[in-house]
Amino acid sequence: MDAYRTLAGRGSARVTRERSRFLAFVGPAATVDEIEERLAAIRRQYHDATHVCHAYRCRAEPRVVAHVDDAGEPSGSAGAPILRQLEAAELVDVLAVVVRYFGGVKLGVGGLVRAYGAVTAAALAEAPRVERHLEVTLRLQFPIEVNAAVLRAIRRHGARVLDIRYDTQGEATVTVPPSRATLFADSVCEETGARARVERVQ
Repeated sequence: MDAYRTLAGRGSARVTRERSRFLAFVGPAATVDEIEERLAAIRRQYHDATHVCHAYRCRAEPRVVAHVDDAGEPSGSAGAPILRQLEAAELVDVLAVVVRYFGGVKLGVGGLVRAYGAVTAAALAEAPRVERHLEVTLRLQFPIEVNAAVLRAIRRHGARVLDIRYDTQGEATVTVPPSRATLFADSVCEETGARARVERVQ
């Protein structure tokens, strides 16, 4: 994954179905700690709600981890439709929470699925989105005499140079997209006859 889409801010919405009120809140959340903190705040604020359901999608390289919680609603009627909206928008590092106040009329599983999905979609429509690009930072150490070969590899792969210095040997710090890190390191090794050392910084 060289880039991903997420939310740049929060969004909210509400819908009413048969006197039941559904309040949705969406926002960026990249870690479990952020998710738990936001969930705790919403639960405190809406402590009198009938249900507080949620779903999230977070990056956990090399995959995306998803989680849902129906919070007492029939299985699959709340967390799953919330998650489907996040997946449809192709968003990661994002949390969606829906608070429900029961209005006295049962909606059935189908009605709940539609309500939870609709209010989540409406909240997402209100939230600003952003595409973030990922980079891997690499440190190159090499004898001065292979400097030209190192620079060729850097240019060929479009690596971004953060720092380059020369003393008894050369040292360069560069960034590349994650999908190209291994290819770039192999290219540096090949260009310099295995005289350069490449290590990942982050």
